[in-house]
Amino acid sequence: MILFNGLRAAIAAILYLINLIILFVPLAILGLFCYLFPLKIWQRKCKCWMEHLPVYWIKGNYLIQELTTSIKWEVKGLDKLSYNEWYLLISNHQSWADILVLQRIFNQKIPPLKFFLKRELLWTLPFASWACWLLGFPFMHRYSKKVLAKHPELKNKDVEATKRACIRFKAIPTTVANFIEGTRFSEKKRQSQQSPYQYLLRPKSTGIGFSLAVLGDFFHKILNVTIIYPPKKSGLFHFLSGDIKKITVEIEAIPITSDWIGDYQNDRQFRASFQRKLNYLWEQKDELIKRTQARY
Repeated sequence: MILFNGLRAAIAAILYLINLIILFVPLAILGLFCYLFPLKIWQRKCKCWMEHLPVYWIKGNYLIQELTTSIKWEVKGLDKLSYNEWYLLISNHQSWADILVLQRIFNQKIPPLKFFLKRELLWTLPFASWACWLLGFPFMHRYSKKVLAKHPELKNKDVEATKRACIRFKAIPTTVANFIEGTRFSEKKRQSQQSPYQYLLRPKSTGIGFSLAVLGDFFHKILNVTIIYPPKKSGLFHFLSGDIKKITVEIEAIPITSDWIGDYQNDRQFRASFQRKLNYLWEQKDELIKRTQARY
């Protein structure tokens, strides 16, 4: 059984890679043309074509999932969402499979997802990270406390990168997506953080705080997404091998009221209030995962 699952995972991984390369080739060509001919009208047209390419990539991934897995999908909260509105999406993060899950359920339901990604991924995930770079995904540095202590001038680098990215997103409807725990969940990380949650790491407010500060008037709603896998089966291998039989995704659309928007950079009181809101959402999310996994 383990050998069969390993073979199926290998076949699925190869199919995903082929599909990714099929996307990357025209994307790179359009990106090159956009660079070589710096006319605004031409660049807008090229970027429009580039934005539509991932739709077909996601459809290809959907076919691969139908061929290699037998997952029962339980999705709640997709109604009343629009492809022509701006959204800020926040989600728990357990596996590399999370991106495939989110792309599948939201494809052509809301504007394309733009993830905040670690800059290190540019060199560790060829094709995938390069495609994201061409599509304008914001790449962030993750400096350690030790590095920041030696070079305090680096502290605001990600702040400026977030602002620049959000300004670009004003051009067309966009979904700014952020795994606000900052990294994939593991029990070791949970204990290291002394996280108060059973299934989650602590949420970080900086990225979405600045996103709301810059794009608050554009965003229509915050989409609070909870991805729930069967107990102890959230890894990418479990997903590729077909070992996961059911995935539940719950979407909570939260209106963006005035108390969500403020001077995150300079107002300490607002930052504390903003963090408390996220902590409350994460408490509810933790309980939701607990209740749902009890039914699996």
